[in-house]
Amino acid sequence: MKRQGVAILGSTGSIGVQTLDIIRANPDRFQVVTLTANSNWQLLARQAVEFDADSIVIADENHYKELCDAVSDRNIKVYAGRDAVEQSVENSQVDVVVNALVGYAGMMPTLRAARKGKKIALANKESLVAGGCVIIPAALENRAPILPVDSEHSAIFQCLTGEVSPVRRLIITCSGGALRDLPHEALATVTPEQTLKHPQWKMGAKITVDSATLVNKGFEVIEAGWLFGMDADHISVVIHPQSIVHSLVEFEDGALKAQLGAPDMHIPISYALLYPERSTHPAERFSFTDHPTLTFGEVDRVKYPALDIAYDCMRRGGSAACTMNGANDVAVAAFLESRCAYPDIVGAISYALERAAFSPAPTADDLALANDEARKLATEYLRLKHKA
Repeated sequence: MKRQGVAILGSTGSIGVQTLDIIRANPDRFQVVTLTANSNWQLLARQAVEFDADSIVIADENHYKELCDAVSDRNIKVYAGRDAVEQSVENSQVDVVVNALVGYAGMMPTLRAARKGKKIALANKESLVAGGCVIIPAALENRAPILPVDSEHSAIFQCLTGEVSPVRRLIITCSGGALRDLPHEALATVTPEQTLKHPQWKMGAKITVDSATLVNKGFEVIEAGWLFGMDADHISVVIHPQSIVHSLVEFEDGALKAQLGAPDMHIPISYALLYPERSTHPAERFSFTDHPTLTFGEVDRVKYPALDIAYDCMRRGGSAACTMNGANDVAVAAFLESRCAYPDIVGAISYALERAAFSPAPTADDLALANDEARKLATEYLRLKHKA
């Protein structure tokens, strides 16, 4: 069996590191071709040496020389810059692109991989949130399979595998994030440190904040719509604090299928990489006796206004979700740096959506303009709030 050539975008982040765990356990199945990182050149260099990568890319050009020096005794090609990250997915040796980038930066690499007909293991939900309207047609035209890495979408994908009957509803579960048990009135004064203490998952800082605001869950609704061809009225969200049921599918006959398991991202990553096979090396065996109670509840739409904003963006289509994503990026960065309050995240999103130009059928260039405008509007909102 020919080994699949893999490009991992964001190899030094949580998803990237866990992807390399799976490749390490399956050396006969995968060969690392390209690894990319934003700024962590030290870890990138170590990964490149261990996995004998053909090439590596550091997005932050300031670290190019340090990275070159770190691998100077190896036959590893070194590139720098965001354009180089995008170009890396087009390498003829690459069969599979694992996109674990954060935010809008992941959209163009996904689009370029789709245009080249590459298999895409997608952990960068912003690709489809911002650019689903251009990525999905490109993937269909070039027969580029997109396999979800997010635990919720992987769960839905697993529940749908083998089914031919109509689906009534997708049900996406939601932990509620680090602030789940705080009353609504206490959110105005929460700190970044509080927000980053997720009760179940170990993730990057931005996605952990997005989990707390439920922006992440709203984006997952939008992503599910693109991946599975469902509209907003047929996708539901329920609070499930234990994070054991990763999502469910309801069929027209009333039957429900759910995918359950420990909150371990190795499972959905390995399923995306090995599909239609499964990994034979689970991190741990799930025990129902250790989890005797599974609970579910409605989402508090007052406490979590971002969810309804995302549904509205999904219904509007066009560039709306791209605008939401861009504004959220700016606001979350400001919150993590203690430059704004927690409620200002949703405030910035609303401000941008109310003022941004709307394109009903955007091209990739239109989406780039929408993203830039959203970021400027969010920055403007935060500046006005600071002055106030």
